[in-house]
Amino acid sequence: MSGSSQLAVTGKAHDRSPGSSLLAQSTKGATYLILLQVGSRALTFLVNQILLRFLSPELLGVSTQLELYSISVLFFARESLRVALQRQEDPLTPLGADDIKLYQNGSQPKPQSCKAQEVVNLSYLAIALGLPLAAAFASLYIRNADEVILQTPAIQLSLNLYTLATIIELFSEPCFAIAQQQMLYGVRASAETLATFTRCLLTCGTVIWASKVNLTLGALPFAVGQMGYAIILNLVYLSRLDVSSANKAYSFLIKPVVPPSPRLLFDRFSMTSLNLAFTIYGQSIFKHLLTTGDSFLIAAFTSLESQGAYTLAANYGGLVARIIFQPVEESSRSLFGRLLHHSVSSTTDARAKLETANQTDVNQAAIYLQTLLRFYSLVCTIAVAIGPSFSPLLLGVIAGTRWSESDAPSVLAAYCYYIPLLAVNGILEAFVSAAATPAELRVQSVWMVAFSAAFIGSGFLIFEVWDLGAQGLVAANAVNMLCRITWSWHFVDSYLNRRGAGLKFAAISPNLGTIISAAGTAWYLNRVELVLAGDIWQLARGVAAAGSCGLVTLVLERDFIIQCYQLLRPSQDSTDTVRKAQ
Repeated sequence: MSGSSQLAVTGKAHDRSPGSSLLAQSTKGATYLILLQVGSRALTFLVNQILLRFLSPELLGVSTQLELYSISVLFFARESLRVALQRQEDPLTPLGADDIKLYQNGSQPKPQSCKAQEVVNLSYLAIALGLPLAAAFASLYIRNADEVILQTPAIQLSLNLYTLATIIELFSEPCFAIAQQQMLYGVRASAETLATFTRCLLTCGTVIWASKVNLTLGALPFAVGQMGYAIILNLVYLSRLDVSSANKAYSFLIKPVVPPSPRLLFDRFSMTSLNLAFTIYGQSIFKHLLTTGDSFLIAAFTSLESQGAYTLAANYGGLVARIIFQPVEESSRSLFGRLLHHSVSSTTDARAKLETANQTDVNQAAIYLQTLLRFYSLVCTIAVAIGPSFSPLLLGVIAGTRWSESDAPSVLAAYCYYIPLLAVNGILEAFVSAAATPAELRVQSVWMVAFSAAFIGSGFLIFEVWDLGAQGLVAANAVNMLCRITWSWHFVDSYLNRRGAGLKFAAISPNLGTIISAAGTAWYLNRVELVLAGDIWQLARGVAAAGSCGLVTLVLERDFIIQCYQLLRPSQDSTDTVRKAQ
């Protein structure tokens, strides 16, 4: 059976499966998060265009380092807990008759409430970890900062505000955990949208005000904006979820889980989730190094001007990944965690549980993964065909001639080849994080050590030996991503083959006609690239070629697009189930 036929046949049975409401919620959640990313990125983009008129590349480099500090604290404090909490059993699973009688008679709370309280309790560990991490990272940053950075106006105050804002943001973690567990993506979208709007407003307003009064504030406007983001995020979450907490009999404070269970530490913390979180935490160190390693390397080996140029190019180059791929990855990780939660056990019978997992859920996860990878391949084929030619031109129009004369255009063009790797790696690692046992995650961690060493070594060669600059760093990132994709693909394929649902490369690849069309478009655009900015007719022909490529792709892939719609469209029964569960 071909990939497309398998998709169509299984998709019909999918609507009748108990997990169809999960897919409907995941699709709805991905839509919310994509809209959130589009709105927040559009707003941030507009604000950045204003800020670029007031800020130098050196100051943008300083703000990037402060943002990296905050991101690092947040990542190490909460990421492993977030992944572990997403691998709990589905809180929306229908209750049996005996369970309903027990909580209706007051003999015990509703099971969903117990799960929610466990999630809230565990999320406070992120706050406990974040406090010492924020202090330690801030001390390391200020002690190892270059003299140029230390001379930046208000650098100490900016760092202190970033530290406080990071801690305040961590206090929203219990609310975030509940929103994720109950798939309340609308709540998360509203909270993050308002918080992002506040950050942009405060940052832009502070910069313009300082310019009018001839006051030099350094990176302080970014710190003020980050503080506003953290405060609004907490306020919106609490206002939206307070009613939910009252209705479902759980608290946003640490409280004992009733009834007591031997699987709970101090009657509050799930030992299974804790063990899994500790395993993932060790792995997260290397994953964070690989994810943000380019920022560390360019901060260590290049000037602030080069850092600013690379940051600008990376931000624009990663827009597609952040707007489309990252939201889909987040909602998919939650979906995979519920469909494949059978794999969580860390006991000696973990392999047996893995092999006896619900076949329908595994098939559903496999179809969802295959569909996403095919969709990614289509989007990335078009991106690789037209992106390298148009991105430098767009950068000059958007950011101005000062940035066009830096390394940013060449880095942005190189990023177009890197984006497909980001997309594929994100969805594969989302599956791995949901399906792998703790032992398998430890094996992945060992490989992460090797990938980290290779990445650091290649970075040293790029900057100190070959002097390839920021464009070479994109190539090093691509090599690192290929290594991670290879390992994850092997794991996913092995996992699904044991369940009779292995991945087939042909099923996730575009049609041959789509590939030929994209290759022809790339060849033509490469010929006219040098004169796009100077000849309006050449520019029009280039746009026509890019549009023709997109149109040909829509025609050739129409069957797959229709199948995607049929697969992801929730049935009426699924919609009713979701509403009753909420």
